[in-house]
Amino acid sequence: MRKLALILAIFFWGLIFWLPLLAVAQTAPSPDELAHYTGLHAAAAKGETAKIIALAKSGTDLNARDGFGRTALMVAAYQNHRDAATALIKAGANVNALDSERYDMITIAAVANNLAMMKLAITSGGNSKLMTSPYDGTALIAAAHLGHVEVVRELIRTGAPLDHINNLKWTALIEAIVLGDGGKNHQFIVRDLIKAGANINLADGNGTTPLSLARFRKYPAMIKMLEAAGAKP
Repeated sequence: MRKLALILAIFFWGLIFWLPLLAVAQTAPSPDELAHYTGLHAAAAKGETAKIIALAKSGTDLNARDGFGRTALMVAAYQNHRDAATALIKAGANVNALDSERYDMITIAAVANNLAMMKLAITSGGNSKLMTSPYDGTALIAAAHLGHVEVVRELIRTGAPLDHINNLKWTALIEAIVLGDGGKNHQFIVRDLIKAGANINLADGNGTTPLSLARFRKYPAMIKMLEAAGAKP
């Protein structure tokens, strides 16, 4: 037990270093970028649906990239212009394109807690199973980390991989525990992941199980759920 406690203590001190990096992983268009966009990217940034339709009809490249690899559709998603995003998709924009940091429209919307935009992406052919981000993660892992309950539920409903392991050796369940605050939103997510069939004994890179992590974090509600589901320490 002392060895496990030491391992967990080292792990969470390391987390102090990782958390700032995880929090700023996505790079939305800056005010300067938005101000200097032209053509389709400018129309997407401003939500100018009629201009998007006109540019698409004129043969404009719908999947052209800005300096950070963002398509106009990604820009519309970041700016929450759903009508503009719909117009781009109808014209043929690639819903599954990845930017320079390997984020797609679904993950962008998931991180923003923008359920409507994410649903638009999924119903338009977006793939919630894609590996995204510099962490080789998924939209589900990102949403579980951030406590976005309805987004997590929609991703589960549409078949997002429950047990994907990112390059930090964490699953959605583990991120909800170690990066969550133990509050109601993260409790709901842990419950929903368990109910959906997530592997409750899939350990992290140190061999530490979700139950052991919840105990170390002193999250009684999560501990109770995991124990009731038969989780191993």
